[in-house]
Amino acid sequence: MNSTERSIDYAALVADIRQWGAELGFQQVGIADIDLAADEAHLLDWLEAGLHGDMDYMERHGTRRSRPAELVAGTVRVISARMNYAPPDLARAGEVLDDPSRGYVSRYALGRDYHKLIRGRLQKLAGRIAEMAGPFGYRAFTDSAPVLEKALARNAGLGWIGKHTLALSRHAGSWFFLGEIYTDLPLPPDPPASAHCGTCRRCIDVCPTQAIIAPYRLDARRCISYLTIELRGPIPEELRKPMGNRIFGCDDCQLVCPWNKFATPTPEADFIPRHGLDGAALVDLFAWTEEEFLQRTEGMAIRRTGYAGWLRNIAVALGNAPTTPTVIAALESRRDDPSSLVREHVTWALAQHARDPPALALSDSPLPIEGGT
Repeated sequence: MNSTERSIDYAALVADIRQWGAELGFQQVGIADIDLAADEAHLLDWLEAGLHGDMDYMERHGTRRSRPAELVAGTVRVISARMNYAPPDLARAGEVLDDPSRGYVSRYALGRDYHKLIRGRLQKLAGRIAEMAGPFGYRAFTDSAPVLEKALARNAGLGWIGKHTLALSRHAGSWFFLGEIYTDLPLPPDPPASAHCGTCRRCIDVCPTQAIIAPYRLDARRCISYLTIELRGPIPEELRKPMGNRIFGCDDCQLVCPWNKFATPTPEADFIPRHGLDGAALVDLFAWTEEEFLQRTEGMAIRRTGYAGWLRNIAVALGNAPTTPTVIAALESRRDDPSSLVREHVTWALAQHARDPPALALSDSPLPIEGGT
């Protein structure tokens, strides 16, 4: 007998789902309806404007992203869950950004890749539901399919979509991952979360590349996370200096958000920073061989950028670093790199230092280059 043929107390089941979710490490679980009509209009307008850059897959998925039942037939509700990922020493983020000799990696990417961990927990949650309700139709996702996860999280009461286009919670800020279970169970939905950004525009004003072109509207082509992770080709020259020392992603809009004073450190050991990547020296990272890169990023989201992309990003950061013999030597060591992508950015970086007076290039004094961070 399947779930549609059994008498189920769905309200009680939702209470159980929340409890099971907490036991599996989720800080909050909610139930969303699947009406995303307004979000679909916003998405289509964003795509029409070309603000998604080279992320062509967003167009290819069509309306399946905003119509859950088209992605998974029979879907009537979505179970949305969030899991905190803020590292214990979040203050270190500002220290790294203020030190142009070190590489900044977005805090979400410092530990184990969240995709498998969260999807595995969601599968366990679905298993608990099946034990109680019997076999039911479902699929679990975490940033792994065309899903409007932030809109669904809002519909599930987990938080609203902030002006920086990230999900925000009054109780947890924005340092969390999201995951979903699409289901055919007619669970009673939670009321959607209301927005609480007010007149604040700190995220808009702090963005190094002015990627937040209006409240709730992001030009991905200017976003440092897109440039350092999604973009496979050269980084536009006019955006290289504003990148500063950010070599994988960017957290500036989160670091200044007032709601993040409520964020709590993650209890998940898998999300704790690995290999000193929460503040490593740029010259040390630039010296990694491809074998070292693959070994030290095993099971981490940083793998997504690829070795050439990793070196490209670090070359830009070194171009923005203070001019020292160590920095120049690091860049010179890859002037003839096998990758044309890396060579192009190394050439650019060396040109930034060549603009300094010759005497400065021989000094180890940490004087910033013109326009540097």
